[in-house]
Amino acid sequence: MFYQTEAKPQGWRAVAVFDDRADLLIYLGRSSTQVRANFAQAFFEVLDEEERDHVRSISLQRWHGAPDSGRWMHQTNLTIPVKAKLARSA
Repeated sequence: MFYQTEAKPQGWRAVAVFDDRADLLIYLGRSSTQVRANFAQAFFEVLDEEERDHVRSISLQRWHGAPDSGRWMHQTNLTIPVKAKLARSA
């Protein structure tokens, strides 16, 4: 039996690291550029306000190894997104 797989799969993800619970996947993408561009919006869609208050960091990770036997490797920490507060004009 032959299984066709990618020679070099590109899997990247952003993971929220909490101070009081297990880590949580925020965004999964095919490139670090895609994850960096979209994780902030996903951060506000996936987590409620209480959960966002407990995020200690956001880890950018990439898949290292074969598709069926590898591991996630930490690359860097991403900046925790903050909602911009709009100033009311008179």
